[in-house]
Amino acid sequence: MIRYQRVLAAAGSLAASAALCFGGTVASAATSGLPHGPGPQAHYTVQKQPAPGSCHYRSYHNQPLPDSHCTPGALNPKVTARTLKSTICDPGYSSRIRPPASVTGAEKSANAKSYSYRGSLRDAEYDHLVSLSLGGDPNDPRNLWVEPPSPGHRPGAGPNNDKDKVEARLHTAICSGRVTLASVQKAIATNWVTAEAKLGLK
Repeated sequence: MIRYQRVLAAAGSLAASAALCFGGTVASAATSGLPHGPGPQAHYTVQKQPAPGSCHYRSYHNQPLPDSHCTPGALNPKVTARTLKSTICDPGYSSRIRPPASVTGAEKSANAKSYSYRGSLRDAEYDHLVSLSLGGDPNDPRNLWVEPPSPGHRPGAGPNNDKDKVEARLHTAICSGRVTLASVQKAIATNWVTAEAKLGLK
């Protein structure tokens, strides 16, 4: 038993070290397990993106998923189970904390190179993996990726991703008390396509 406890302690130390290396805080077992970013800022600055070509898209049922190493997700520390009413469940909250286009535009161009994205940037969304409406960090590079259009998207029509619809339904589920904040954040960061099914919402 003592040896097993030592192994668990060592594993916990490694997890903590990994989180701190990314500049995040260590999450407790009762949370989603995702790191926290710096949270909303009065003045956002352009963040450094992963090296060109270092990130690789995945897919599930033909839907795009990010590289889990480049884009694991990061959380807004201001959003907790206790602050839902004053944060994500308060209409307009996401708009108030969203970085300006002057910052995200430069980041998007750089992130497209990180992912070797060759399509039209007009049709791709610079997406928060854990959306702002679900308590994702506004400008932590671990929570942002150039999301290609969903299958069937008409070229030149601008961003139109199925993930946005999933996020809207999950937001409603959180604010209505059907699911917990942490469970949603973990599910969408793992695989947004299966998130609702894993949470028993479909």
